[in-house]
Amino acid sequence: MSTDFQYARVSLGALLRELRTESGLTGRELAARLGWTQSKVSKLENGRQTPTVHDLTAWAREAGCPDLAPELVGRLRGLETRYRSWRRQLAGGYRSVQDVHGAQARRTLRRRSFDPTLIPGLLQTPEYAHNVLVRYSALHSAPRDIDAAVRSRVERQSVLNDGERRFHFLIWEGALHARPCPSPVMSRQLERVAEILGRKRVRIGILPISAELQVPIGVGFSIHDDRLVITETWHAEMWLDDAEDVAVHVRAWETLERDALYDAAAHALIVRARRALGT
Repeated sequence: MSTDFQYARVSLGALLRELRTESGLTGRELAARLGWTQSKVSKLENGRQTPTVHDLTAWAREAGCPDLAPELVGRLRGLETRYRSWRRQLAGGYRSVQDVHGAQARRTLRRRSFDPTLIPGLLQTPEYAHNVLVRYSALHSAPRDIDAAVRSRVERQSVLNDGERRFHFLIWEGALHARPCPSPVMSRQLERVAEILGRKRVRIGILPISAELQVPIGVGFSIHDDRLVITETWHAEMWLDDAEDVAVHVRAWETLERDALYDAAAHALIVRARRALGT
């Protein structure tokens, strides 16, 4: 769990505790009124459990301050905007997650992204995308609506043809050699990346493994109009809109981009990766 998220949850819990004590209720009394266990009240107040909208509305009501419910819910929304666990997101299946990213893609006019392990989603072939999502599904229990999710991801790629938008992808060379799919599928995927190299408004840079990096590779991320950063870990996805958080990722992206290869040099790395497949 990210430190920022935990701090925000602890802060929200402290506010809940304050409202309870000001109402003159003990934790046991509030739990009884709400029909909860006392441990739930304790976990919420100590930032060890994330409340739901219903939890916050009920808490404000029983604490005698229902007018504060919108503020509590607003704090929760802000917290969830930053940190979105895969467990929660995937409760509705993989298609819903792809649809959310599709909506964000349509809002973004200038996107810069860095991918160290996979081909970016906007450049993926349907077969490659299918294999990637199937492999991720081994980690998370969720409805296996993989085909619907792939269709949503492919539909999202239509933004690449919009003349008002600009895209700049950075891909670590290791992602050209990683095989989250059978070799023939990977070969076709690399071919597609090579085809897009020459497109207008879409720039693709390959960061060679041999480059002397000025910053560690780290995790992948995308920067949307210099206002939002989307990044992820094994257990969660983070949407960061704080100016300082965005600035850190912009600096990381610009530093990595200095060592990227383009055009013929990038194409040569893609050709080398295809040859290594032996297809």
